[in-house]
Amino acid sequence: MSDRKIVYVSKGLPKNKLYNGQEFRSGIWKEQTDELHVHAHQIAEDDVANHAYHGGPDRVVCLYPFEHYAHWEKELDLPLEKSAFGENVTAENMREDQVCIGDVYQFGEAILQVTQGRYPCATINKRNNNNQLLKHIIATGYTGYFFRVLQEGTIKSDSPIIQLSAHPLQVSVASIHHLYFHETAPDPKALARMLEVEELALPWRNKLLEKQQKL
Repeated sequence: MSDRKIVYVSKGLPKNKLYNGQEFRSGIWKEQTDELHVHAHQIAEDDVANHAYHGGPDRVVCLYPFEHYAHWEKELDLPLEKSAFGENVTAENMREDQVCIGDVYQFGEAILQVTQGRYPCATINKRNNNNQLLKHIIATGYTGYFFRVLQEGTIKSDSPIIQLSAHPLQVSVASIHHLYFHETAPDPKALARMLEVEELALPWRNKLLEKQQKL
C-alpha cells in the first residue's frame, strides 16, 4: 500500500494536570515536533509517568490512526487537539485492521515492529476531558498500537512509511482487541493462533493466556 502517510509526529515528558479537581501525572500530553529521535528503549525527550504499566522496549513508539479523529469528532461532538491520544506518530492508512502483530515497517531511518494494541485506560478520558471516550474506544477498538525498535534512527514528520515484511500469521491488532473485549466464547483455534505469534508483547500474551485457561 503506497498511501501510508505520517500526518504529524509528537513527543512529550510527563506533566502534572488537574481533572475533576484532582492532580495527576501523565505522559499523555505530547507536542508536535519536526522529528523523533528513536532509541531502542525510548524516544528522546519523550517518556511515560508510570513505568509499571507503560513504556518499555515493546512499547517505544505509539501510533494512532488519523482517520479515527474524524470519527470521534462526529460521534462525540468533541473537537480534538493534535495527539489527543498521546501517540508519537499519527498516520493515515495504518488502522488497527490493516496492521498485524509482527509486521515490520520503516519510518524514515527507524525500523519498527508492531508488538501490541494499546490497552485503553481512563487517562484518555482525562486527556480529552470527556468521561465517555474510554468506553467508546473499547467498543470500537480504535485504540492505536505500539512498536518495538529493530533499528534506531530519526523519524521526521514527512518521512515515508515502508512495509518491510508482513507477519505470516496475519493476526491484526483489531482481531486481538475484538476477541479479548467482545467475544464471550472465543474460538479456541483463533486464540491459539494469536498465541503462536511470538512477536506479541508479554502483557497481551498474558491476557490471552488467561482467556485460554478459562475456556
